[in-house]
Amino acid sequence: MRLEVDRERCVGAGMCVLTAPEVFGQDEEDGRVRLLDPEPAEVGDAVQLCPASAIRAS
Repeated sequence: MRLEVDRERCVGAGMCVLTAPEVFGQDEEDGRVRLLDPEPAEVGDAVQLCPASAIRAS
């Protein structure tokens, strides 16, 4: 699986970080998503839980 994040679309809710903290982080300055692992084995429901649809998996 390959992940992409759209930081401009991100609203900083942090659902991705709570769901998969080894894959996603939150920027300390603006609270937006940071992608820590673009090719993780598993992300759980993080993609579906993003309220801004800022995460894409392919």
